[in-house]
Amino acid sequence: MRSPVLGARIARLLVGLGLYGVAEGLMVLAGIGVGPWTVFAQGVSRHTGVGLGWLANLIGLAVLLLWIPLRQRPGVGTVLNVLLVGTAIEATVDLLPAPHALLVRIPLFAVGLALLAVASGLYLGAGFGPGPRDGLMTGLHRRTGLPLWLARAVVEVSVLAVGWVLGGNVGVGTVAFALGVGPLVGFFVPRLRTVAATPARIAPVASGPCPSSS
Repeated sequence: MRSPVLGARIARLLVGLGLYGVAEGLMVLAGIGVGPWTVFAQGVSRHTGVGLGWLANLIGLAVLLLWIPLRQRPGVGTVLNVLLVGTAIEATVDLLPAPHALLVRIPLFAVGLALLAVASGLYLGAGFGPGPRDGLMTGLHRRTGLPLWLARAVVEVSVLAVGWVLGGNVGVGTVAFALGVGPLVGFFVPRLRTVAATPARIAPVASGPCPSSS
């Protein structure tokens, strides 16, 4: 009985991470602003010529290395997050055309944001560990004693500022992301949690995921 449950959790993890990358790609294509980590990746991409999705993977790996001094332990989902999310972003922005009409771009962003919340519920609810960026913030919270919201704010404002200076796309979508992602993910995570994924394993990220990747 345990094997089918494990197989279902793995499937949810893979589907969730893939959809997460697609969602990020849709918001990038909308062109009205993106979340802080994607702004940072866009800024670096402008100066290096490396594809946005590949940079998302590399940034995720770099963030994962910061877990070492914070004594965070990655799960299978953490490692797959580094490998799959950016790859899905790259495929989405390469294969789909960017719309020009604002009446198309706004709904496209909204679809991307909603899909990202559902995808977060799937992969976090599978219980295989948070994404590298979520773990960075929970690690800072545990090691420094900073409130989780403050650790999140410090990290995200910092990467947003650097990304903006480097030329990343900051706009109304960035504000919508900041205001909407927490409540949306908070709605979907408990509803898409598997029985095998205990609340203790995903509670730290459920309080404020940093989906960019998580």
